[in-house]
Amino acid sequence: MGNIKISCVIVDDEPMALNLVESYVQKTPFLELKKKCSSAIEALEFIRTEPVDLLFLDIQMPDLTGIEFSKMLPEHTRVIFTTAFDQYALEGFKVEALDYLLKPFDYAEFLAAANKASTWFALVKGKQQNPVSEEKEFLFVKSEYRQLRIKLADVMYFEGLKDYIKIWLKGNPKPILTLMSLKSLQEELPEKQFLRVHRSFIVSLKNIEVIERSQILINNQRITVSEQYKPKFLEFVKRNSLDFN
Repeated sequence: MGNIKISCVIVDDEPMALNLVESYVQKTPFLELKKKCSSAIEALEFIRTEPVDLLFLDIQMPDLTGIEFSKMLPEHTRVIFTTAFDQYALEGFKVEALDYLLKPFDYAEFLAAANKASTWFALVKGKQQNPVSEEKEFLFVKSEYRQLRIKLADVMYFEGLKDYIKIWLKGNPKPILTLMSLKSLQEELPEKQFLRVHRSFIVSLKNIEVIERSQILINNQRITVSEQYKPKFLEFVKRNSLDFN
């Protein structure tokens, strides 16, 4: 797993569960405990000022559940859910949890989940050290049991639908469907060519036709730029606008 250290926070409203996970973290060399929190509210306050890689997060908590909290996290922070309620498992994975630990779990189960996180962060940090080439011209995507070669220059925008992505291409009235998440796709795309502007849309910057208030017109489709992605989008607009002052 290399020498990657994963900073983590434990969130659980049960003191015994909190102390147990803390003991597991402390004997796992690649985990670095930043804080124990007895509520999601407390954890939210902490990670606003101290970004962390990983949360060991209970689901069933008062005020704010682990599921609700996980949807508020920064993009780089990942989650391993810890809970006694196995009916939440599916919902946990819908928010892209790295793993799911059903209480009571032992150290071997904890370590298996932690190793999964270590593998994930090693891949991500490897990509950051070897960023996607800005000259990338195509991607292979799996669609209907075939690998299709998609020219990036032909892409108008990507539209996310739960576990699928629709790829809208120039001159194609129907999109190509592929099974993956927008977050995974975003990591493979050259940043100078594509920008995520909404939780469901990544657009080709060179194919934007009109910008009207907080909307983009591209291939006769109106796409709203959501608040979360507005700062990066406005930076792109400013960088490419004529200055009349």
